Formats: sequence, structure tokens, C-alpha cells
Amino acid sequence: MTVEEFRDVVALWHVGQRSASDVVRAACELLVAGVDGPSVSALAGASLRHAWEEMPPLLEDALRELGLEHHELGSEGGKEEGLRLMARRTLAGKMPPRELAEWVHNNFGHDLPQAEGLARLDDIYDVLEYTDLSPADVDDQVMTEVRRITS
Repeated sequence: MTVEEFRDVVALWHVGQRSASDVVRAACELLVAGVDGPSVSALAGASLRHAWEEMPPLLEDALRELGLEHHELGSEGGKEEGLRLMARRTLAGKMPPRELAEWVHNNFGHDLPQAEGLARLDDIYDVLEYTDLSPADVDDQVMTEVRRITS
């Protein structure tokens, strides 16, 4: 596990795609990979059974120790971290553009300013037959948003 992979697990936790136990397990994997420190060790020692309660107060110090930014669960910053990760997946070809737009719309609606363009594009996919756009045209617009989000 690398620090970047750990950051991604935390980002997925912020958007409900990973559990608190997954974050604790990822901290354990960091230790196994030789990324050590008192705060990371404390996080890795959290109970898996009670991770939802024990992990959040330990996470901020562990992230700081790793040189990563901390966001409270449910915060706009945390949601944006998850959005950037999913956008990077799309940029890498691991998630199709339409799937990303739908995921964004389902998870954030039109309430996350950074993701508004993708939510709007999901709406456009739903009414393509009433526009002069092709699915490829909208895919291109999604990729433009992905590049903006990941830059």
C-alpha cells in the first residue's frame, strides 16, 4: 500500500464507497509496506468491529503524518476528494464517462458545485433523443469536465 493508495481509500470512504474498517485495514497495509509513524500505527490499531467510531478521531493525525489533507466526513472537501478519485478513474479508462456522470448525479445530485457540470451532463444523457447530440458528444463533454476536476 502506498500513501497515494491510502489517500484513495479515504476518498472512497468520504463518498460511501469504502467503510471505516477498510480505512483501518489500509492503515495496516501501510505499516506492512514500511510506512510507519505513531499516528498511522494508532489508526492501524483501531478495532475493526468498532471502526466506525474509533477510526474518525484517529484519521486526522494519521493523514497529517502522511502529508495528506484531512476533511471531516460529510464535508464538501471530503466529497470533492472522492469526486477527484472517480474522475481520475475515468481519465485512466477504468470507468466510462456516462457511468461517472450517473455516479455523480446519484451521489451528489446538483448540490456539489465542483460536480455540477457532470450532474448536468447526466441529465443530458437522459434526453439525448431530444437533442442534436450523440452519446460520443456528451462523453467528450464529460471528459472535458474530468480534465478540469483532475487538473
